Amino acid sequence: MADNSQKMSYQAGEVKGQAQEKAGNLMDRAGNAAQSAKESMQEAGQQVGAKAQGAVEGVKNATGMNKNQ
Repeated sequence: MADNSQKMSYQAGEVKGQAQEKAGNLMDRAGNAAQSAKESMQEAGQQVGAKAQGAVEGVKNATGMNKNQ
């Protein structure tokens, strides 16, 4: 009986270890996805900022407010 109990305990430990490894992998993937989303949002923000600056320069040029002319 002790032999069977030891085998079940060993298998339970194996399953627990595999579950922990899978959970760790999922957390890594989630972290990578979050980092990727953050980088995408930063890039989008920079593009919006650049477009807004271009619009401001266009208005300045159209109204003669641009001192570089």
